[in-house]
Amino acid sequence: MKLKSLALRKSFNLGATLLMATATILVLLPLGIIFSHILKMGLQSVNLAFFTNIPQPTGVPGGGMANGLAGSAIMILMALLLGLPVGIFGAIYLTEYGKGRLATVIRFSADILAGIPSIITGMVVYTLLVVPMHGFSALAGAFALALIMIPIVLRTTEEQLKLVPVSLREASLALGVPMWRTSLKVTLRSAMTGIVTGVLLAIARVAGETAPLLFTALGNQFWSRKLTEPMAALPLQIFNFAISPYEDWHQLAWAGALVLVVLMFTLSLAARWLGRSRHS
Repeated sequence: MKLKSLALRKSFNLGATLLMATATILVLLPLGIIFSHILKMGLQSVNLAFFTNIPQPTGVPGGGMANGLAGSAIMILMALLLGLPVGIFGAIYLTEYGKGRLATVIRFSADILAGIPSIITGMVVYTLLVVPMHGFSALAGAFALALIMIPIVLRTTEEQLKLVPVSLREASLALGVPMWRTSLKVTLRSAMTGIVTGVLLAIARVAGETAPLLFTALGNQFWSRKLTEPMAALPLQIFNFAISPYEDWHQLAWAGALVLVVLMFTLSLAARWLGRSRHS
């Protein structure tokens, strides 16, 4: 009887192992197909000119997406400047001070904001900023990206602050340090690695957003010198070039897609590495 039970358990264990292995392969297979196809189509167009030149006129070979790379970097940086203080200080309030109904409303609102489709965020920012400013601009694009970034940073930072031992706060308060300074100098600093991980994930989230930028930044085929004017962004250029009828622009779109995928993959790996090193 025991031998039958042991054989039955081994059979179930083998079946479960095979099922998990099959599920893992089914998850990784689409990712592998997508990445291999992007690598095949985009690698031939990734060169030095891609990172240093702007797009050439139709019919002229060559060119690159230097303005799109620079525009994406500028708008992401501005989104960080707008979104990080709101997300981090909001998380400090929820962790250290938020005990009542207001904290519940803030958490619920952040979860709802995180789930709103990015195209709706772009439409809202279009109404709030683009229409009153009478034109598309990099500022509006950065504001839209910041709205997407805020709930991610807020909820991630809140969870990291909750992991800080209460004894650290109590020791700081016992030494006569005010609560606000304890929150900034002790609690926030202790959770800094996890917060940076959340920030990297937020950057990876907004780096590939196209829909909100269509309503706000619009795009630009040339270098943008003012933040109050339309500005190029890598996802916008990929979208515009992919739907164009020109083969050379299609090649640039594949190259841009490869660069964007590698960038997001690198940020995700960095976030995972930081998170693992914190808990090791």
